[in-house]
Amino acid sequence: MMMGTFPPTADKWAMSFHYPNFYNDMWRIYGRVFFDDADYFRVGDEKRFDPERIRAFMFERGIASCPTVKQAIRETGNASDKNLTVVTRVDLDNILPQVPQVKTLFTTGGKATEVLMSLLETPPAKSKYPKTNQSMDYPYQWRTNEQTSSVNDLTLYRLPSTSRAYPLALDKKVAAYREFFEKMGKL
Repeated sequence: MMMGTFPPTADKWAMSFHYPNFYNDMWRIYGRVFFDDADYFRVGDEKRFDPERIRAFMFERGIASCPTVKQAIRETGNASDKNLTVVTRVDLDNILPQVPQVKTLFTTGGKATEVLMSLLETPPAKSKYPKTNQSMDYPYQWRTNEQTSSVNDLTLYRLPSTSRAYPLALDKKVAAYREFFEKMGKL
């Protein structure tokens, strides 16, 4: 399950779906990784992607998507996570039972990783968080009927941010995502 942080302000949306900003490279990366075409999900020459084509693709490949943040304040009005104040985090107790096949969570940057780590019963020190292109066991405990139990053996991978503000060349981002999806058996 792909987990980012929180969408940009609505004026920056090019579609009503995850990673709606046309200038975020998420769907270009997916296009290159899976179809060797950065514009695979783009609608012609328009500055938007096709959410129905993306949904169908993700369903076919068994890739879920969920933000780590349900409510936030964007302090500067831009899409930067640096100035994102988290108000309400994702409710994994509600989300994970809906996708019982999920074995791997992958974050698309540091803030999403930070939010997921904060959900652990005993969050590790930041120095123990996975670095970009690394993984770790993710021992999330969830509650059912006031009892704590483990969801399953989850792994958390941290991938590079797809934001153009993240200082990594698109080719290197594509290579990181390709390597990850190969490991996951999605390619």
